[in-house]
Amino acid sequence: QVQLQESGPGLVKPSQTLSLTCTVSGGSITTSYYYWSWIRQPPGKGLEWMGAIASSGNTYYKPSLESRTSISRDTSKNQFTLQLSSVTPEDTAVYYCARSRVLRTDYDYRGQGTQVTVSS
Repeated sequence: QVQLQESGPGLVKPSQTLSLTCTVSGGSITTSYYYWSWIRQPPGKGLEWMGAIASSGNTYYKPSLESRTSISRDTSKNQFTLQLSSVTPEDTAVYYCARSRVLRTDYDYRGQGTQVTVSS
């Protein structure tokens, strides 16, 4: 059973960088043909895919967020990390990490989510 757990600060000030880590257990993030994604859900809105890192290490980003987003991994800790720079209150959301075999969809495992609020 694969488990994903998000961690990071719940409050970030405007213009700062949001940094979240997803710790994976029960499976390796380097196992072939998987994508490890970050998804968010702003209050009252639907899920938004932000980006992913593949088991190969290749990264993929939503075009509208690409200039502010960076996803990396630490294979020794079986973790992958999201950094979102220059945040605004519009980045307030529940952030999830998830696994899939198809990019941007069909997630088979997802973390419980972590609330991030952008406010001064």
